[in-house]
Amino acid sequence: MDNSLLTLLKQVDTPTVCNAIEVAQGKRGFDGFTRGTMLASHPDAPAIMGYARTARIAAVAPPSEAPEVIKARRMDYYRHMAEGPRPALAVIEDVDFPHCIGAYWGEINTTVHKGFGLSGALTNGVMRDLGDLPDGFPVIAGSIGPSHGFVHVRDIAKPVTVFGLTIADGDLVHADRHGALVIPPEVLPALQTAIRRLLDTEKLVLDPARQDGFDFDKFEAAWSAFEAART
Repeated sequence: MDNSLLTLLKQVDTPTVCNAIEVAQGKRGFDGFTRGTMLASHPDAPAIMGYARTARIAAVAPPSEAPEVIKARRMDYYRHMAEGPRPALAVIEDVDFPHCIGAYWGEINTTVHKGFGLSGALTNGVMRDLGDLPDGFPVIAGSIGPSHGFVHVRDIAKPVTVFGLTIADGDLVHADRHGALVIPPEVLPALQTAIRRLLDTEKLVLDPARQDGFDFDKFEAAWSAFEAART
């Protein structure tokens, strides 16, 4: 990925990227995003983005496989998270959803993943230890809870579903307190231009609206300019 695009994607929020993808595609209807309200461990943190490193976990019931199988899979999981292209995000589906109880994302696990060089985590599951999670590793989760339950890894590097969004291992994900989306590979060449065009176009309405004396006539003129710039 172009370094200038990477820098820009880290500076804008996920709704902006969602809108810019439609600009790049030249139409409305992009639907590769999460549904519903998610929770952010650091609501004021910048967006996180990177290539998905996927896995599925469960925690309501203890695992039925042999302990050595579960341990080996967990080590395979951590090896998978430590490897691969960067930037990267841990994208974890809790298969107990919507009845998740196991807070996989606490102080220790987030610190380990940050040490691996990941930028953050996206999950439909549970986080805990708020206030003790490391800076620079935001977690976008489905809920907050106190316990880890019987949390264990079910599988690794397969497609997962988080709040209605299916994400394959290696997909390029952008996420913040609004939720997450998958950036289609075909829009990448045009995405930087689309984001900058979108931001410039929005200023045609936002700048007048923030000035003293703004009224309907000024809005109408600004909106006309806005509409013309979008065509």
